[in-house]
Amino acid sequence: MLDGKKTLFSGMQATGNLTLGNYLGALKNWVTLNEEYQCFFSVVDMHSITVRQDPAELRKRARQLLMIYIAAGLDPEKNCIYYQSHVSGHAELSWILSCFTYMGELNRMTQFKDKAAKHADNINAGLFTYPVLMAADILLYQADVVPVGNDQRQHLELTRDIAIRFNNIYGDVFTIPEAYYGKHAARIMSLQDPSKKMSKSDENPNGSIYLLDDPDTIMRKFKRAVTDSGKEIIYSEDKPGIRNLLDIYASMTGCSVEDAVKEFDGKGYGDFKMAVGEAVVEGLRPLQERYVQLSKDKAYIDQIIKENSEKAGYFASKTLRKVQKKVGFPVKVR
Repeated sequence: MLDGKKTLFSGMQATGNLTLGNYLGALKNWVTLNEEYQCFFSVVDMHSITVRQDPAELRKRARQLLMIYIAAGLDPEKNCIYYQSHVSGHAELSWILSCFTYMGELNRMTQFKDKAAKHADNINAGLFTYPVLMAADILLYQADVVPVGNDQRQHLELTRDIAIRFNNIYGDVFTIPEAYYGKHAARIMSLQDPSKKMSKSDENPNGSIYLLDDPDTIMRKFKRAVTDSGKEIIYSEDKPGIRNLLDIYASMTGCSVEDAVKEFDGKGYGDFKMAVGEAVVEGLRPLQERYVQLSKDKAYIDQIIKENSEKAGYFASKTLRKVQKKVGFPVKVR
C-alpha cells in the first residue's frame, strides 16, 4: 500500500490497434480508478512476442499504446505508465515463480489451448508459460487489485495460487491480489458478428471500431453494422445486433440502456445506427485530439518513458530483492 492507497496493476499488449471494446471494457474504467488507487499501467510488450512480431512494428505499437493511455486521461505523473520490457524484474521474477508453478496448472489454461490452435506452427514455451509472466507482472508491484474480464479470471486465480503457495513456504512475501470487476464494464461485440467480441485481430476490419479511426470511417462502419430482423429497437437476447448497439450508445453517452430504448422508440434502424456512430465520434474526439498533440511532442513522451520505467524499476526491485533473499540467492555486494 502506497500513500495510504491500495495498489492496482493492469496492462495491455502492444499488438494490433486498440478497439472501442478495449476502451469501454477496460481503458475507460482505468481512468475512473486512477484517483482511488496507486496505479501501475504497463504496456506488456514482453507478452506480445509469444506470437511472431515485426520488430519495427512492435516498437511503433508500444509507443502508440503508451500515448493512448495518456490521451485517454491517465496522468503519467500520478500513475506509473511504463514498458514491461524496460523493467527486468518482470522476467527475473517470472523465472522464480515458474519454479513454484505446476505443469498441470499450466495445462489447464484455456487461453493456451486457444492460442495454440490459432498458431499451430509456433507453439512455443513462452505461449505455455505466459500465465507465470502475468503472475510476475502483478505480484512484482504487490498489487491489491487487478481489473479483469472473463477471459482473464483463470490467470488471476493461478496468480493467487502461486502467491499463496510461495507465502506458505517463505512467509508473508506477496500481497494476494483480488479481482476488480468494473461496475460499468461493457462487453462490446463485433459490428459484423454480434456473437463474437470486438477484437483487435478481427479479420473483418468493419467489425471493429479502432480508437484512432477517423469520423468518416467510424460512421461508415456503423452504417454497415449488422442489425436484426424486425423493426423494434429493444434490448433483447434475440436481437444481438441491436443489443450491442444499445450497449455502445449507453456506454458512450452515459445514459442507461432503458433510457436509450425510450429515446429511439419508433425510429428506424438507419437513424439509430447513425446516432450511435455520432455518439462514438464525439466520445472519442477528446482522446484523438490529445493523441495528436502527444504524437508531436517526442521529448515529452521520451521523458515519461524514462521517468516511469525508473519508478517501476524502483518498486519492482524492492519485491525482487525480498524474493531473492527468501529463496536463498546470494546477496549482492554493494
